[in-house]
Amino acid sequence: MNKRKLVLENGKVFEGEGFGADCERIAELVYNTSVVGYQETFSDPSNLEYIMVMGYPVIGSYGLTDEDYESNELTISGLVVREYSKYPSNFRYTHELDERMEEAGVPGISGLDTRELVRIIKEEGSMRAMIADIDTPVEECLKKIKEYSVPKDIVAKISTKKVWYSRTLNYKYTVACIDLGLKKSLIKMLKDLSCNVVVLPYNASIETIMKYKPNGIFISDGPSNPYDIENIIETINELKGKMPILGVGLGQEIIELAYGAKLVKQHVGHNGSNIPVRNLKTNKIEITSQNDQYAVDEKSLKNTSLKPTHQNVIDGIITGVEDKANKVIAVQYNPQPTDDEDYVFKRFIKLMGGKKNA
Repeated sequence: MNKRKLVLENGKVFEGEGFGADCERIAELVYNTSVVGYQETFSDPSNLEYIMVMGYPVIGSYGLTDEDYESNELTISGLVVREYSKYPSNFRYTHELDERMEEAGVPGISGLDTRELVRIIKEEGSMRAMIADIDTPVEECLKKIKEYSVPKDIVAKISTKKVWYSRTLNYKYTVACIDLGLKKSLIKMLKDLSCNVVVLPYNASIETIMKYKPNGIFISDGPSNPYDIENIIETINELKGKMPILGVGLGQEIIELAYGAKLVKQHVGHNGSNIPVRNLKTNKIEITSQNDQYAVDEKSLKNTSLKPTHQNVIDGIITGVEDKANKVIAVQYNPQPTDDEDYVFKRFIKLMGGKKNA
């Protein structure tokens, strides 16, 4: 392993051991609070253009397994860990994390005080950072960081380029999925509820969507500033009221923009699989998985027909909305399967009215 350093936008420098790809990388630095599930995190399209700081201290201990990817490749820009475990112990593993990061061009750095990094991000907010060789001058790193800006076309890069199908036996519904950075697990959840899924590009036209005679529209999670992909807002407004619509993550943010609400960049986003959310209907607490940097301005919802349904327990941010009249529901988090009748995908199925396709 070669020596590397992590240079933060605020000028702080952390030195450590390199692993993964031998290259430099600049991206937004965020932390993730998940204890397990690092493979799903690193392959989640929502984490594109992030250098990820893992709060859990040991990463790599169970390797990677072919069946557990959320997309076909690792999507993070870089990885920062306290300790990298090079010798996986899980009987299911098929690759070491280090070798897949090298293949995907993702640099990593270990041996850092990730607790301090998390504290810095919490206090100062998300910021840009650079993973570089130990010999690269700090002044050069800071210059490159200052010149860097997050690309505005990352949804275009990650979204499917052509229409494709994911079918299930004895299907009851056809769901048109607008791919803003779709995870494989979300398709599986829909298929488990008797849905055939038609996956379409983020900029698919109304005519293209309607050609597949969907019973409902699903707008996926994904990366990006939601204001950079406003072109699909017109599509949502055109479809609103014609059929049920469900949005998750970035999909919720796009729906909120379509209704005229405002979004704000959070001081620190939500990244992890252990984030508590209160269901405002049942008053139950749900533990959720989230990857977001933007949130709706609650005051701006008052001028729309969207009503809050879920709220983050820690910071009070609205994480779920609905428009009953037009059969539109959206949540900021990624739903996990449950027998509860208030499970978001079950609510979506009910909104589709049980009409079976011919």
